[in-house]
Amino acid sequence: QRPDRHRPPRSTSAHGTSKKDRSREEGRSMASSVGGDAGEGEWLKVAELRAMAEAQDPHVKEVDNLTLRRFLRARGHAVGKASAMLLKFVAWRREAVPGGVMLAELVRTELSHEMAYMAGADRAGRPVMLAFPAKHFSATRDMAGFKRYVVYLFDAMCARIPRGQEKFLCVVDLKGWGYANCDVRAYIAAIEILQSYYPERLGKALMIHVPYLFMKAWKVVQPFIDANTRDKFVFVDDKSLEETLRREMEDGQLPEMYGGKMPIVPLE
Repeated sequence: QRPDRHRPPRSTSAHGTSKKDRSREEGRSMASSVGGDAGEGEWLKVAELRAMAEAQDPHVKEVDNLTLRRFLRARGHAVGKASAMLLKFVAWRREAVPGGVMLAELVRTELSHEMAYMAGADRAGRPVMLAFPAKHFSATRDMAGFKRYVVYLFDAMCARIPRGQEKFLCVVDLKGWGYANCDVRAYIAAIEILQSYYPERLGKALMIHVPYLFMKAWKVVQPFIDANTRDKFVFVDDKSLEETLRREMEDGQLPEMYGGKMPIVPLE
């Protein structure tokens, strides 16, 4: 998804126009200029969210309307809660990603492990990422570096999302995963980054080749996942693996290692 830098024109009405009226005018402008699957009512709330958040942090002006809408949706269209979430994101992004780009040089060690690959797209047109947790080892993991890597990974996936889509699909292949790979702290950190700073970006996570031991670790992680995010994790048994993957992806987009024709490329 290319960032939507368009900002709706501010109201030019008389001096006495109320903030509510200005929000309504901005909402109508958003509905006509951005469009998408949202109605005018939702864009009105986006305008309210922008006005509320910008009043507390001017840096919110740099955030596009589609991003605001994702934060709004993540909080059930409760403007106050969405504003608090958005302000936390803006402050975090300014500190964690100075300059707005996570440089590959900062995650070179993590990239060398080739834990994530870019694949094709699913039937909805969403980009597909493959993750291999068996390539992650808790004994050698640096938490600060791991968090930077997660941000780099999510940014890379978001950059691949085409116009008209806002989410990506993730296939988490746990084949070969064992005790040495178990890292509950890292899993919780990754999920917190996802649901706090990349709301409404994950379309679905297919968990495949899941060993019994992993389910024990997952029980520890689950309480840290909000209900909306938790519902996006789908555990696939081996018997229905091929059927499930082919339901999500056409043969030309299905990775070669799962019987399709799409080569996979390590995230770089």
